[in-house]
Amino acid sequence: MELIRKGKVKEVYAIDPQTLLFVFTDNISVFDKIIPSKIPHKGETLCSTSSFWFEKLRYVGIKNHYLSSHGREMIVQRFEILDKPTREDVNYLIPLEFITRYYLAGSLYDRIKSGKINYKELGFKNMPEYGAPLPDPIFEITTKFEEYDRKVSVQEAMKIGGLSRDEIEEIHQIILKIDSMIDREVRKRGLIHVDGKKEFALNSEREIFVVDTFGTMDEDRWWDRKEYENGNIVQLSKEFVRQYYRVSGYYEALKKAREEGREEPPIPPLPQELVERTSKLYLEMHERITGRKLELGL
Repeated sequence: MELIRKGKVKEVYAIDPQTLLFVFTDNISVFDKIIPSKIPHKGETLCSTSSFWFEKLRYVGIKNHYLSSHGREMIVQRFEILDKPTREDVNYLIPLEFITRYYLAGSLYDRIKSGKINYKELGFKNMPEYGAPLPDPIFEITTKFEEYDRKVSVQEAMKIGGLSRDEIEEIHQIILKIDSMIDREVRKRGLIHVDGKKEFALNSEREIFVVDTFGTMDEDRWWDRKEYENGNIVQLSKEFVRQYYRVSGYYEALKKAREEGREEPPIPPLPQELVERTSKLYLEMHERITGRKLELGL
């Protein structure tokens, strides 16, 4: 097999012209930087969690690239990667990431707090607190293959992705349908689905397919439902890893370097205590998201 792409957390191999093999690693990344610390069993939890959701999509008839999985490996339908796709092209990976937010958290909160976004534009009458439910879901699009993800307008997304406005709206509706399914499923196990990203491709007939992975600890943000209802926000995603780098001052240094066009500072490793805590969280969250205990070493 040929290694055709090495991402932040998974390696992609070509099995043949029609299929790919995803190998999920134990790498962990934040702010588009790979942390020089391995998280035991992380790859297995990501593969199993994503497979769980793809099987759900198959059941409800949403087209996707999933074929099968085992351990930390997943076999999927292959789509081409084009430099500059157009509306005439077919069978290609859309070079964009689609994010939908349901609560005020993460970078959206940072943008409101810094004044880059006026909270009234989001439908709030007063300055909201972190964790507030959004009056309406927020749909955002970012680049995928640039040095680091950049938010783009619908018009720019249409140009970058070779998409029509109707196709972007169809993607939006598919995401809302998937997230509604996710929310119903995880609430039964005491979770709140806060936000998440998804990726898509177009097949030979330009039908929209869900690809890559979604609904995992890496792509999505989760909170404990009972704690939230009691007025507390308990992060159940790698957000607490991001917070470690925020508190340490690394994120501010990274952000400043990017704004000034300087060389980015290398990201330091996680303390061993945080490595162990992160591994335990990925295993526990796999069970809470899917309702299944991960069988290690198979």
